[in-house]
Amino acid sequence: MSKKMKAALEKVNREQFYALTEAVKILKENAKARNFDETIEVAMNLNIDPKHADQSVRGMVSLPNGTGATVVVAVFARDAKAEEAKAAGADFVGAEDLADDIKSGKINFDRCIATPDMMPVVGKLGKVLGPKGLMPNPKLGTVTPDVKKAVSDAKGGAIEFRAEKTGIVHAGVGKASFDDKKIIENVQALVNAIQKARPSGAKGTYVEKISITSTMGPGIKLDIGQIAA
Repeated sequence: MSKKMKAALEKVNREQFYALTEAVKILKENAKARNFDETIEVAMNLNIDPKHADQSVRGMVSLPNGTGATVVVAVFARDAKAEEAKAAGADFVGAEDLADDIKSGKINFDRCIATPDMMPVVGKLGKVLGPKGLMPNPKLGTVTPDVKKAVSDAKGGAIEFRAEKTGIVHAGVGKASFDDKKIIENVQALVNAIQKARPSGAKGTYVEKISITSTMGPGIKLDIGQIAA
């Protein structure tokens, strides 16, 4: 363990549940010792079993202050919709040509969007895009005729959240360089979105634990009730 990590851990009581405002202050203070802009991440332990269809948790949320990361967007569209996507800032736009690039291993994007008429082409890429979590999905708003809005949302801070096999959701909510208020607002937006995405099969206490950390910082347990308030 590095000296910086030991010093950071000394500032955190691993058994204590912190108010979000206090946790953010601790993370930002520790991040000052790093020579890069650390990512602030949230982990939520949910009382679900994603193996069951009625207990899966997945969705999109637009963080009010963005993530601070550059999102590379690919769009499957033709003609006027392709031009809309380009005007909105999409990095890659195409149809069969884009599909061929993906089949050859050129997957240098973070978000994939498609117009509904392009799904026969995109559907053939399921085995490639699916495992990487890049397959366009109408429930997530990534299969839509409104490519302009979808691209703008992706570039502006919309993120996907998804529960892993263990029922944990991980998501980046900003950078250590953000001011405290922006990080807090982003965390609250994520927590609210996951609360609203509670599946019908979830029983009892839905959110069991929430913690926040930075790239090289310690994990800090958060007071769930305080965040909800």
